[in-house]
Amino acid sequence: MSFGMTNIKVNPVGIIFLVVLGGGTLLLIKNSFYGKDKNSDVSKQGELISMKQLLVASIQLAERGGKVVKEIRDAHKLNEASKGKTLEGANNPVTDGDMKSHEAILSGFQKSFPSVYVVSEEHEDKTFDLDKVEAVSKDLPEVSNIIQSDEKIPNSDITVWVDPLDATQEYTEDLVEYVTTMVCVAVKGVPTIGVIHKPFLDKGPKTSWAWVGKGHAEHLKEVKHHLDALENPRIIVSRSHSGKVEEVSKKTFGESTKVKPAGGAGFKVMSLLEDESDIYIHVTLIKKWDICAGNAILTEMKSKMTTLKGDTIKYDRTDDVKNPDGLLATVWDHNVFFAKLQPVYEDLKAEQKPKQ
Repeated sequence: MSFGMTNIKVNPVGIIFLVVLGGGTLLLIKNSFYGKDKNSDVSKQGELISMKQLLVASIQLAERGGKVVKEIRDAHKLNEASKGKTLEGANNPVTDGDMKSHEAILSGFQKSFPSVYVVSEEHEDKTFDLDKVEAVSKDLPEVSNIIQSDEKIPNSDITVWVDPLDATQEYTEDLVEYVTTMVCVAVKGVPTIGVIHKPFLDKGPKTSWAWVGKGHAEHLKEVKHHLDALENPRIIVSRSHSGKVEEVSKKTFGESTKVKPAGGAGFKVMSLLEDESDIYIHVTLIKKWDICAGNAILTEMKSKMTTLKGDTIKYDRTDDVKNPDGLLATVWDHNVFFAKLQPVYEDLKAEQKPKQ
């Protein structure tokens, strides 16, 4: 993969390199000058980051982004534009909700963790006035009541993935139940901290979070196994691909299989953990900021996410932001579901072909 430098600016926290990667941008933020090479001496001498404090910040910043998203939607000031067409030929919208949430989250990380490497779905040529950015708290009772220990990780091992507004298409259609804001912390490419925030629930916003091997939000519970799930699974899938998946799924599991179309990867992952679905299938290319947080939360909850080929998904800073091989996420019996779907994998994969 080749990285093209598009802009270099000096601001109060040092140098910002903006590196264009297809539909997203990698923001490399350091306290002091460093070279283009991520393996430079300065990078190797990077500071140790408190993972507990990074979790706390990720929760607060996902909620900060969600507040902005809701305010803009409630004011009917979306200022919708298009980023072009998706691989399947659908419109790929962007709104002020996406951009303002991006700014709220990214500026928060720059303020509190200026040496952390962040990948965001949105990007812009903008330097934040960090004196005007509210710092995040270093602790939250909802975290400290569950997690007492901490772990320090070199910043060179950390990549933060941000989706400032998941389900933008549904956001523009006022189908706000599908909308989430998400932050994920990967360590050496492994999704380790996941935060999924729902800003539009009737009872008020709700944040689900997990730190793999350390703990998770109190409301998250391990879903009990349904004995008939293997024969009559509840499948959740993208609204734009429900027809193909329903056809193939009924061929695989039987005519009684229930396929639910929905928007937003974050919403679909939470439907698994809320016992609304047994399987989440995505048949086309999907970006890693859409799925990293969900991947981390599923792992902590003893569930699993892979590509439709069965591969583990890596989230390192050097990895492509695109996951081209679809997605299979389950709360139980992942290997059994995977084996059942393999004979029809090519039928599912056929949906990947661009529309003419």
